[in-house]
Amino acid sequence: MVTIDNKPIKLQIWDTAGQESFRSITRSYYRGAAGALLVYDITRRETFNHLASWLEDARQHANANMTIMLIGNKCDLAHRRAVSTEEGEQFAKEHGLIFMEASAKTAQNVEEAFIRTASTIYKKIQDGVFDVSNESYGIKVGYGGIPGPSGGRDASAAPGGACCG
Repeated sequence: MVTIDNKPIKLQIWDTAGQESFRSITRSYYRGAAGALLVYDITRRETFNHLASWLEDARQHANANMTIMLIGNKCDLAHRRAVSTEEGEQFAKEHGLIFMEASAKTAQNVEEAFIRTASTIYKKIQDGVFDVSNESYGIKVGYGGIPGPSGGRDASAAPGGACCG
C-alpha cells in the first residue's frame, strides 16, 4: 500500500527475477500490467546489455501505455560499478522510461521507485489514458473511485478494496 494524493493505492507486485529460463512465463505477467520496473545490476554490464531485449518483450506483450521505470540496482556498490549513471539515464531517455538508481540492500530509493511508478500510473488514470472500467489495463478501482479528468468520482467504481493493481 502506498499513498498518492492522499489516496490509498494498493500495488500488486510480481517479481520475475529476470532469469532467461522463466522468460515465457514472464511474458504472461505483462498482460494486465499497468507498470513495470526493469532492473539491472550496476556492477554487472551483461545485465545492462540485456535491457533492450527485456524492454522489447515488455512492450510487445503489454499495453502500449504501460509505465516502465528503469532501475540501476546496487548503487551501494559504486566502487564496483560497471555501468555509469549516465548510461542508465541515456538508455531511459532514448526509450521513454523513468530512471533512478537504487539499492535493495540499503533500501535507498526502493520505496521511491514504487511511489514514482504508481504516481505516474495514477496521473495517466486522471488524464484518461487508461479506461479504468477495462481491467485488462491492470487497474481495478476500489471504493470511492479515482477522480477522472473532470475531477469527479468514477461512477463505475465497485465497492471493495483501495485501488490499482
